[in-house]
Amino acid sequence: MNLLQHPEVLDKLAAAHALGTLRGGARRRFEAMAREQAPVRAAALVWHSRVASMNELQTPSQPAPAVWTRIENLVRAEGEQQAMAAARAAPAKPPAGSGWWRSLALWRGASAAGALATVLAVVTAVGLREDMGAQIGELQAKLDATPAIEYVAVLNDDQASASMLVTFDPKSRKLTLQRVGGFQEASDKSLQLWALPPSGGPRSLGVLSQERLLQLAAGEADVREVPTLAISLEPKGGVPSERGPTGPVLFKGALIQKMI
Repeated sequence: MNLLQHPEVLDKLAAAHALGTLRGGARRRFEAMAREQAPVRAAALVWHSRVASMNELQTPSQPAPAVWTRIENLVRAEGEQQAMAAARAAPAKPPAGSGWWRSLALWRGASAAGALATVLAVVTAVGLREDMGAQIGELQAKLDATPAIEYVAVLNDDQASASMLVTFDPKSRKLTLQRVGGFQEASDKSLQLWALPPSGGPRSLGVLSQERLLQLAAGEADVREVPTLAISLEPKGGVPSERGPTGPVLFKGALIQKMI
């Protein structure tokens, strides 16, 4: 399947990769495609940044005492079930003087213990499911509150290595730039972001600070129908837009409009 022709499948695979639920051969195939295709790599980076932002916002919390009690009950119930299974598998060897009544009492006791273990396991599973459902609901609410990313670009260096992830949210009118490479400009230099439209000269979208994650104000008109973004190395504070880049272009990549 060509994932570029099925953006909804690409988005689900990227989400599963970021959440860790995409495993085995499927995960390796997705990572191989991400290395070769920029749209796949961009989708993966977007979802990884979403999950990372949720982790940063999540406040540390200790599990409630009831959770540990349920876990202990589950472990105890599993141990009792294993012991019962081992007892059933072992050859019956009645002690001397025992009769059918003693054997019947033994199996009645074992059956009662098994029933109790089953009840404990069911009650514990229901409690854990309720706790997990609440946590999933909280994470889903945070995910729904994340920015509506409509444009994505992965800017590569001259070695085709990803160096900057750029996303645009039309609701907040913000460009978000995340450094994903190891480049760091000198203190007397600045990185400047440029839009490279199909016609006309480069247009400055802003000067970057040295933070690894930053935002620039922009309107949708600034990025609509812009096929390529570039970042140049300029004197401290950048240069006027009408002059265009005066330093070397370090990173460059296609700006992709998401269809989902």
